[in-house]
Amino acid sequence: MNKRQAKKLNEILLAQRHLITRNASRALDGEIRLDPDDIPDALDLASSESALSFTGRLREREATLLQKIDHALAKIVEGTFGVCESCGEKIGFERLKARPVAELCIECKVEQERTERNMAESDSE
Repeated sequence: MNKRQAKKLNEILLAQRHLITRNASRALDGEIRLDPDDIPDALDLASSESALSFTGRLREREATLLQKIDHALAKIVEGTFGVCESCGEKIGFERLKARPVAELCIECKVEQERTERNMAESDSE
């Protein structure tokens, strides 16, 4: 990966990080809340609680993604960004552009998913 590509991926990661932290800030500022006085009946309350639960799960996923983004940004600084953490081969630029937090090359990711699928199938038997 050349410097121009690394800079582009760094910009993508920083933009994703900014979006996640901005959304989290909004949530902490109270834009997402559940006030029982605003909800007239049990069905509305259940619907609102379901929406809040969904929002909570999204926030958990965003927190995980934020950790991955920070890890990728650190790897850019270290000069190890774009190297598969399993086999040590370079991860293709197009893959990194599509998923800048990718830690595995396509071949290792396919193998990881195959192993996970096989383990899930054997657990269900």
